[in-house]
Amino acid sequence: MSLNYILERVAETASTNDDLLARWRANTLIDPVARITQKQTAGKGRAGRAWRSHPGDTLCFSVAYPFQRRPIELSGLSLCIGLAVIAGIAGALKLSEADLYALGLRLKWPNDLLLNGAKLGGILIEGGQAHPQALTWMIIGIGINLQNASGMETALGSQPHLKVGALDQLISASQALPDTEYIWLKILDSCASYLAEFERSGFSCFQADWSNWDAYQGQSVCISGGGQAPIFGDAVGIDQDGALILQQSDKNTLVHAGDLSLRVQT
Repeated sequence: MSLNYILERVAETASTNDDLLARWRANTLIDPVARITQKQTAGKGRAGRAWRSHPGDTLCFSVAYPFQRRPIELSGLSLCIGLAVIAGIAGALKLSEADLYALGLRLKWPNDLLLNGAKLGGILIEGGQAHPQALTWMIIGIGINLQNASGMETALGSQPHLKVGALDQLISASQALPDTEYIWLKILDSCASYLAEFERSGFSCFQADWSNWDAYQGQSVCISGGGQAPIFGDAVGIDQDGALILQQSDKNTLVHAGDLSLRVQT
């Protein structure tokens, strides 16, 4: 492993992100920490949404990482982590990234992993800089569905339009998923390499790679959230800072945050 994490394993917690955020706010973080839980009772996604944790069926963990960069210089971090997770999955399942692509694995801007259009996992990044001279601590939460996609879809109940993917759909029925700990460590190892490169070079060196995995490239989309009216256009890629390039009639608009969906303006 190219980065030394403090590894923490807990049976149950409300949120691994909140656990590490509390330490950041208390100024008690010193070294990078990776914290995993078997059961997360108050997990969260973007915009305060709940992230459902199913013991044995999901992998939920967070990493606290100190950057020398200012928060404004961390644009595209969630996209970089998406690539790191793909590399970690490839290593854990002993598949090439080309194999994963052929099986339908994709990235959805800005922070989701999709498997044939169904949600396989998500990334939530929080944190910041306590004062201008301090390190920038980012808390990177990662949730991945391991198995039992149909059961998780049933549990969604009131959200039947949401499709769920799981890691076991990437292997044959005769195979068994590797141990959760092994998958976790493979993803951590991959994150270490990607975070080190991001620290050196920012997102620009990952731009072309991320574009190859872009689930919605060239499609008509809607961007919503942030209390703003939805905006529509064609997703035509990302810029060197990880912003979505939205083509609208005769102009391109850069979108730095929001929820992306495949919707056609009516």
